[in-house]
Amino acid sequence: MEFEHLFPIWDKLTVSEQKLLNQYALRRTAVKGTLLHSGSDDCLGLFIIHTGQLRAFILSQEGKEVTIYRLFEGDICLFSASCTMQSIQFDISIEAEKDTELWIIPPDVYKKLMDSSIAVANYTNQIMASRFSEVMWLIEQIMWKSFDKRLAGFLLEESVLEESELLKITHERIAAHMGTAREVVTRMLRYFQSEGMVVLSRGTVQIKNRKKLQMLSEQ
Repeated sequence: MEFEHLFPIWDKLTVSEQKLLNQYALRRTAVKGTLLHSGSDDCLGLFIIHTGQLRAFILSQEGKEVTIYRLFEGDICLFSASCTMQSIQFDISIEAEKDTELWIIPPDVYKKLMDSSIAVANYTNQIMASRFSEVMWLIEQIMWKSFDKRLAGFLLEESVLEESELLKITHERIAAHMGTAREVVTRMLRYFQSEGMVVLSRGTVQIKNRKKLQMLSEQ
């Protein structure tokens, strides 16, 4: 898939704007675990995902992580180019959760497009609104939903993403996604196991009773 097929508003750009993107957009690969962006001082440009999966997360002063959203094929990551927008100063980190191919639009190029194209400016605002909604949803989950329900929902989401009932994920990794301590995750997973919802082994969590997890997550 070529770059123009991934950029949603390609047909709304002028010929000169299309030529600018074709000239400067960079194709890059990132192996699983690669940290692509780290904080507001790290401004690589706009990410457009070709294949793979990225994770955007925030990091507390104590080193605790919490995932705020994920990016899949065709998704666009705006905060990796936050330096192009003076009103946005988010210390968000982005890593490859799977081997990923992506296009990068350099920040100065994207800034030029936003200044010259109403279509690009409007699309940027749409992305910002969408990401803001995702962050607000996460805040609501953390503030108002108990951890057992959040964990049940997370396991079900992972199962859908991986298309498997057997999740190859550590307790530490789950804790990083959910913004809590590994010990908290371990205790809750052991409770889930005692209730027949999962089976635990080293480095894996196997879902055994999907219906029960679903009922718990929806309470």
